[in-house]
Amino acid sequence: MTEFRTEQFTHKGGRRNNEDYCGHLMLADFVCWTAADGAGGHEGGEIASETAVTAILDVFRDDPGMSSEHLWKYLRTAHSAIIKKQEVPGLNSMRTTIAVLVSDYKSAMWAHAGDTRLYMLKDGRVLFQTKDHSMPQVLADSGQISAKEIRYHQDRNRLLKSLGVEGALSASVMEDKVPAKEGDAFLICTDGFWEHITETEMEIDLAKSETPQQWLLHMRGRLARRVDGEYDNYSAVAVIVQ
Repeated sequence: MTEFRTEQFTHKGGRRNNEDYCGHLMLADFVCWTAADGAGGHEGGEIASETAVTAILDVFRDDPGMSSEHLWKYLRTAHSAIIKKQEVPGLNSMRTTIAVLVSDYKSAMWAHAGDTRLYMLKDGRVLFQTKDHSMPQVLADSGQISAKEIRYHQDRNRLLKSLGVEGALSASVMEDKVPAKEGDAFLICTDGFWEHITETEMEIDLAKSETPQQWLLHMRGRLARRVDGEYDNYSAVAVIVQ
């Protein structure tokens, strides 16, 4: 069986509270990785992101699998858990972005809502990255701005999809599996991370790394040299197939 090596971290950045949360769970036949970036007053962001990640890993543990139906179930469970907690005074506006990756150790599928991103790298290059559910992404898709401008656009925090928004859940969920072979890598990261690290730099730092720990260390070094003051929380989950 192919080995999936994992490293993850979350950091409050230059903020008082950390509204990011991430986690993973490896079972005999399946593995799940996820990261979230919460929002909402009165510590609502912290609660929303932790609620989402915990709910997803709990339902994954009870019903592990890799299909679009499984991914929708995981997201809906997390969405419902957040909606339930919104009944607590002060938490009615909390919500969170999310990205989820699942694998059967031979292939992979993923889903996301908001601007927490998932990258798949093959042969050392970014083969795929999720598209943000945000206003800047809409502008980039329509040709009004370049994809590079998303990172610093003034409306970057205007999200179009997230967990915890009243009504039916809206998300992007894969329909088909993709093979995951030795040398492939995955990166799930919140916007506080990817806004400071370009896709080319992700590739460069992967080439210098033998483990996911080394890969994240290189990228965190870049980020630390570029931030100052009240910069955002930043989190990432790195996976290398070996």
